[in-house]
Amino acid sequence: MRATARVLVYSDDASTREQVRLAAGRRPAADLPPVEFVECATLPAVLTQLDAGGIDACVLDGEAVPAGGMGVCRQIKDEIFRCPPVLLLMGRPQDAWLATWSRADAAVTLPVDPVEFADALAGVLRSRLSSSAA
Repeated sequence: MRATARVLVYSDDASTREQVRLAAGRRPAADLPPVEFVECATLPAVLTQLDAGGIDACVLDGEAVPAGGMGVCRQIKDEIFRCPPVLLLMGRPQDAWLATWSRADAAVTLPVDPVEFADALAGVLRSRLSSSAA
């Protein structure tokens, strides 16, 4: 098992980033390594971190401004080689079709429900960590 899993969290709202950290805890599931969070409040910061590599999953706030997480997701899926899986935070369940359009790997609604979020994050991390181990 790897020492840590690096998760990028993008939101212009510090309280949303905090909700994500608290919901995931130190490790979202017992079979996964502890999580190290990389917080970003702007699109340029997201792109810089992804270009540097070492990110195992992204959590993107669909309600972020000026660059919403859905558009950011679609952009990074097009531009980042071997883009990490993306968990999208949506404002409404009705926006699930937009999550599909953005090519997100999973989506949950805001406010963050700790159980639902931890399960979704564990799922995207498992997909990434199992593919990188193969």
